[in-house]
Amino acid sequence: MSDEPRTDGGVVEDEFPLDGGEQVQRKRLYGKIFVGLCLSATMVGIVALIALIADVVYEAWGWVTWEFLTYPPSRFVENFDPALYADPDTRPAGIYPALIGSIYLIAMTALFTVFLGVGAAIYLEEYASDNWLTTLINANIANLAGVPSIVYGLLGLAIFVRALNTGSSLLAGALTLTLLILPIVIVSSQEALRAVPDSLRNASYGVGATRWQTIRNVVLPNALPGIMTGMILSLSRAIGETAPLVLIGAATAMFAPPDGPLGAFAAMPMQIFDWAKQPAAEFQHVAAAGIVVLLTVLLLMNATAIYIRNKYDTPT
Repeated sequence: MSDEPRTDGGVVEDEFPLDGGEQVQRKRLYGKIFVGLCLSATMVGIVALIALIADVVYEAWGWVTWEFLTYPPSRFVENFDPALYADPDTRPAGIYPALIGSIYLIAMTALFTVFLGVGAAIYLEEYASDNWLTTLINANIANLAGVPSIVYGLLGLAIFVRALNTGSSLLAGALTLTLLILPIVIVSSQEALRAVPDSLRNASYGVGATRWQTIRNVVLPNALPGIMTGMILSLSRAIGETAPLVLIGAATAMFAPPDGPLGAFAAMPMQIFDWAKQPAAEFQHVAAAGIVVLLTVLLLMNATAIYIRNKYDTPT
């Protein structure tokens, strides 16, 4: 291509001094290179995930049994070996107290998170004035979402364990995990509420509905898929957290499930950590079996989130 004249009398040098066919071929080549880079970036995550799952399943193969899910742990690794279950000198051992403890822990965390997280998001989006204070609160909530989990553990230790004197209880653990995921739930719920078209709100106001009736009957049903997906994905993160539970003094291993909100408890990440640091090599298989159980619970929670999102998501 020839150079183009400029308005000031000069000449602009052509950026692509090629003919039309060569330019098209070069742009297509750039497009293929870009797609290849994106595919490579995607494959890094997929390959890492496959390698992780394959290694864990290989180590845990044959160690995840019904007895492993329904019996308390043991300090003797031979009690975890399915081949020795029939031996009268041993008894089966497993992850039962930590599994039940994690389920109770996440159930209480979800209960607190629904009221605090979704309630805060509704207030900030539907009721709060658009002023500097609301902007400051939103900015602080967004910043809190990036705070390391161990900081929330210190906060839970100071407030719940010591100030409120709840001890290293299930309640203290649930409240600490609630603090951990609360900013994420608030932000995701705000985005879900913000995505509801204003035309729906105006139509509700047009037929005489109050603000509360509009939120209850129009806004929340339409925002529910986004709210539930964000909350369950946040709970999926919480169930795998270890650092906050270590700081509030949760037990690494227990032989019975928690007997109430103020009782001591063990969680699966703590139990797996305890097994992983044992000197006997066979405990690595037991830890891998615990990881398989934890990943299964995580996948079930994520599947629930996808089901809820697809069930209540309205086509646009």
